[in-house]
Amino acid sequence: MAYTVKEVFKTLQGEGAQAGRAAVFCRFSGCNLWSGREDDRSRAICQFCDTDFVGTDGVGGGRFQSAEALAQAIEDAWAGAGRQRFVVFTGGEPLLQLDQFLIEAVRRRGFEVAVETNGTVEAQPGLDWVCVSPKAGAPLRQSRGNELKLVYPQVGLDPATVAGLAFEHFWLQPMDGPRREANTVAAVEYCLQNPRWRLSLQTHKLIGIP
Repeated sequence: MAYTVKEVFKTLQGEGAQAGRAAVFCRFSGCNLWSGREDDRSRAICQFCDTDFVGTDGVGGGRFQSAEALAQAIEDAWAGAGRQRFVVFTGGEPLLQLDQFLIEAVRRRGFEVAVETNGTVEAQPGLDWVCVSPKAGAPLRQSRGNELKLVYPQVGLDPATVAGLAFEHFWLQPMDGPRREANTVAAVEYCLQNPRWRLSLQTHKLIGIP
């Protein structure tokens, strides 16, 4: 199988329970909830995405003809020996492309494997960390994992409707954009009133790293 990848780069995880941890991010191109084109945003299921996942023109991006080729690119991006290797597969929607061959190929290179998904596709076995970020109006087929990260607020998706799912961590992340400050205030208030939820901030944006 060939893999279409927007970018592969090393940075610090900026969100959730793994925040601050060194990681290689492998961002797949494509998503099933939005084309990524601004002309289509108003008609998309997910209309608030702030990520460029179109094409293969990002740092380290390209079309990889095998799992081994992409796993090698991920290892090269790690740029160093040692333990605690960590790769985060993201998108777009990574589970449209992430398969057992690629999971096994990066694990053979000593990586702990994480995925950040919208939850509309069931995750492959063998993942070490599953983060699900559900979207209003989209079916939730991956209803268990390590962390649930809900962008807040979303019309039609009350946090209470997903608070009983089988996750270890529950995060509210203020929706970015022109109402970010108001959304942050609302998320803080919700967490204060519902302590099952914790506030997730996009720390990579706050400190200016990818």
